[in-house]
Amino acid sequence: MTDTTYHRRSTYQVLFISLWVTLMVLVVKLWLGWTTQSLSVLAESLHTLLDSFSTLLSLITLTTNDRLGWHNVWSHGKGEIIGLLMIVAFLGFASFSLLIMAAQDLETPRTVPLAFNAQLVQVLALVIVVPLCLAIFKRHRSHILSSPLLRLNTQHTLRDVWLTLIVALGLGGVHLGYTWLDPVMTIILVLTLSGSGWQLINWQLPFMVQQVAIAPETLTQIAKQVEGVSHCYRVSSRGLVGRQVFVELHLGIHPEFMGVARTIVQRIEATIRTRYGPVKVSIYIVPNPAMGENHGAATVIPPFYPQEGYPQQDNDTR
Repeated sequence: MTDTTYHRRSTYQVLFISLWVTLMVLVVKLWLGWTTQSLSVLAESLHTLLDSFSTLLSLITLTTNDRLGWHNVWSHGKGEIIGLLMIVAFLGFASFSLLIMAAQDLETPRTVPLAFNAQLVQVLALVIVVPLCLAIFKRHRSHILSSPLLRLNTQHTLRDVWLTLIVALGLGGVHLGYTWLDPVMTIILVLTLSGSGWQLINWQLPFMVQQVAIAPETLTQIAKQVEGVSHCYRVSSRGLVGRQVFVELHLGIHPEFMGVARTIVQRIEATIRTRYGPVKVSIYIVPNPAMGENHGAATVIPPFYPQEGYPQQDNDTR
């Protein structure tokens, strides 16, 4: 097992554990909010739901890594996009409902106090401690595995922990008689949820649609600057510059330069990576440029992938 395979498998295992722990915490928060009739706890559980979906998207990214830029410029399927839209629609409906109920509580303060007892306080403490321990574990593993997915997921978990802690302190104030704290915290949590949801969509959207990340003419110019390259066509790119870009292009190389084709590919990839940051490149080479792009498929050399952190091909034949 290569280091890359080990890192990917270990990252997947940590994220899988994180997903199930987060879902269990979500169920407990929903039960706690329903039992205590606390709108702020229900609002905070929506943040946990969003974190669960973010973890699921990270798992999908890992499990479909072989499709990301290896044979084509890939994007998420319809099911994943529909799932994201359904989550956004549900969060919007739930947030709007909570805002209405919070406004009603502010206008007509409730006379019945929140149903809190020692056991429920212990449960609330549990849903703070467990995610905190999980976040510490994920941060430790993210440093060992050098995984940006784990680092991002750890940030989401820590944010959820802090929000839960703030809600717990606010409920303490409600127990002391400041009943307005619960609806006020609900409104604040719903507003911050909008920002978190937009962050998630903004992070995932560039990987869900076939949008151009780098102008094709720019990539063509970079390729033709390398000696030996005569043609560059079928250029495509996807992703977000500075975060991760997937590039695919076909090259025509003069026959006398075929012996150093691998070096030519390395120079092109190094130039793209230096200029645009993290990239993953698929390059197909046509030995005889006179054949043109319409006949290149019969003599295409398999793409070369010297990217760090991604699996290497053991040979040059399929």
